[in-house]
Amino acid sequence: MELEEEENPRKRKETPNSASTTELDGPSWDVQDSEPQAKKARLSTILFTDNCEVNHRQLCELLKYAILGKSTLPKPSWCQLLHQKQLNNVVVFILKGMSQLHFYRFYLEFRFLRKTFRHKFSLPPPTSSFLFDIIGLQKKKSARGCPRTVEGPLISATLKSSIDLQNDPIIQKYGYKNVSLTRCLLTKEEMKTFHFPLQGSPNCENFILPKYSGFITDSSPLFGLDCEVCLTSMGKELTRISLVAEGGYCLMDELVKPDFKILDYLTSFSGITKEILNPVTTKLKDVQKLLRELLPPDAVLVGHCLDLDLRVLKIAEFNLEALAANQEQGNKEGATHMRSVLECLDSMGQKLLFLTQDIDELSSYRNCQTVKCSSNKEVLEQARVEVPLFPFNIVQFSFRPFPPLFAEEMKNNMKTRWTEMSTIYAGPFSKDCNVGSLKKVFSSLGPVQSITLVLETYRPYFSIQYELLEAAQLAIETMNGTILEGSCIRVHRLLTELTLECDTLVRELEQDSENQGTIYVAGIGETFKEHLLEQSNLFPDLEAVILPKELKSRKQKNYCFLKFKTFNSAQVALEVLKGKEWKLKGRNALTSRHLQAWLKNIHPEPAMPMGLRIVPPLLERHIFRTLKANHPKIVAWRWSRRIEKLYHSLSPGTFCLILLPGTKNTFGSHPGLGLMKIKEEEGGDTLL
Repeated sequence: MELEEEENPRKRKETPNSASTTELDGPSWDVQDSEPQAKKARLSTILFTDNCEVNHRQLCELLKYAILGKSTLPKPSWCQLLHQKQLNNVVVFILKGMSQLHFYRFYLEFRFLRKTFRHKFSLPPPTSSFLFDIIGLQKKKSARGCPRTVEGPLISATLKSSIDLQNDPIIQKYGYKNVSLTRCLLTKEEMKTFHFPLQGSPNCENFILPKYSGFITDSSPLFGLDCEVCLTSMGKELTRISLVAEGGYCLMDELVKPDFKILDYLTSFSGITKEILNPVTTKLKDVQKLLRELLPPDAVLVGHCLDLDLRVLKIAEFNLEALAANQEQGNKEGATHMRSVLECLDSMGQKLLFLTQDIDELSSYRNCQTVKCSSNKEVLEQARVEVPLFPFNIVQFSFRPFPPLFAEEMKNNMKTRWTEMSTIYAGPFSKDCNVGSLKKVFSSLGPVQSITLVLETYRPYFSIQYELLEAAQLAIETMNGTILEGSCIRVHRLLTELTLECDTLVRELEQDSENQGTIYVAGIGETFKEHLLEQSNLFPDLEAVILPKELKSRKQKNYCFLKFKTFNSAQVALEVLKGKEWKLKGRNALTSRHLQAWLKNIHPEPAMPMGLRIVPPLLERHIFRTLKANHPKIVAWRWSRRIEKLYHSLSPGTFCLILLPGTKNTFGSHPGLGLMKIKEEEGGDTLL
């Protein structure tokens, strides 16, 4: 399955009027701030990694900002928390032992969480110090963790390695111990020495300036950059740019057409040839614009020969160097940015409440009030009493992780279920039907993974597997019962044990709070974006446009997702796009971006001959029978209800964060899931 890369047109707010809601490359998230209404704390998620993964350091960054606000700390690099001062308190629920696999395997059981929390994101598999990571503490090492003396034949190898490293320039500058990100940044003098393009430097007169945050912290996001060049009549010019986010996800991989005549493609170094560049229309200005949109104001670049890369990009004073210009201020304020959540609370004269039934990990910290409970039920009861009394709370419930074999079986089961839900059967057709035209019709509804002719039937049928669930559902809704190639066809899914509740699941996915206000549109062309901009008055409240591209050719795919502020605005837009003028097809979105990324990362189970697959797995059936009330399905339903009651007891203005940390063991790891929301007055939490 080919991975797709999505353009993220959303960017951070620079000034209140930096963009209008109709500007597709950067719709403003904060237009409604100017309306004369009472200010309320609210979240506006803007992720800078297309796989929507948020690491533990970034979580800590958000939690500290929720306590202290922008007067003391820089804004979080991955989302916006608006009107922070209006927050009443912060509550973090940790469902230890649960993962993203739990949530989507028992999606119907987690009814309250999926319908209430609009903002969802993936978490990397947890470390042994997950709790310490998210609140910014260094876990104290025990004596058992200290390295022992090396004996035997390894001594000479170790000494040799040590001697070899002594002359390494990195070791000479930073030593052997771990250092913070800010210590690794180049100083102003170092940049001059290595000829980085700086504002006012020779030959940098026409260079553009990136967004500038004024301060880089140890929580600033890292981005890997690499450029390929060719030799033109004006010197070296850009031919390809690649940008990778911290998690290894590719944000940009673009071929670029130079402005001047190419004298040498430098193919032996870059791999670029005349044939590769001939169809390319992307220019340097397009890349510069996209970089400004993708990179947050405090982005830190990592790479080899970055000075040369920035010169061919014609970008000066990148934030990689911002610390040097603010070194004196950094010395004074650096301690604030390095603080943990506990230290931030301490500076406000406040304490953290930690409720848990596990070994007390935070009892040694003076401004942490720990309540040790004997069970999850007691944690719940204590939370109802204690949480309203503290400004910052961590409520940790502990669950038994899935057995490794059971987890792997469920993961493969999930992949099979989504594949079967995304596969439709169409027919019957006449034996002399035009296969090419049929493929064109079904491909117009969305990206097709495969089209297979079914030969076991008397009259031909086609099996069509789509990349997206939305496309398969749209095919069923628009093509079933239609006349195609002279035949009245049926379009449906194959009924298996995994698709028995497909209609229910589709309906509930549609009502997921994250999908409310988002529509899927198919059949778009290359000029769709420009047309949308010209007719922007027809699409009020448009927040974001996601335009996927083919991984290899970089061509725009024939579908997109449009995200609106309200459900009603999305429905009005959908009717317009399906009307006579636009003649497009679409429906409400079903799969969020983090779900699409997670499903692509699940390795499919090995292909098996037809009729030999056992669904559902025997192991899962066995566990369901033996565990009964303690089966994860029952646990998910029960605790979703209990968290719902606890949530309703919270006061309005509470920032609520629910973390399923993920699991990690010697057999493998499963990523986690985060959900967040600011509680409003009862009755005001639904998206209209």
